[in-house]
Amino acid sequence: MMSYKKLWKLLIDRDMSKKDLAELADLSQYTINKLNNSGTVTTETLTKICIALNCDVGDICEVVAA
Repeated sequence: MMSYKKLWKLLIDRDMSKKDLAELADLSQYTINKLNNSGTVTTETLTKICIALNCDVGDICEVVAA
């Protein structure tokens, strides 16, 4: 299972909201909700987030035991 806790911490550290991320990375609210619920997202989505936040994928997510 994927955990996006690192992403949410990064947003807090940068004083950004999930809405800010959606606008910056051109993501839908549906995609933000999937991330919020540790759902499955595409590598394209992860790439958009990394480009928008100028970070690596390991900075925003990690695999955790279910």
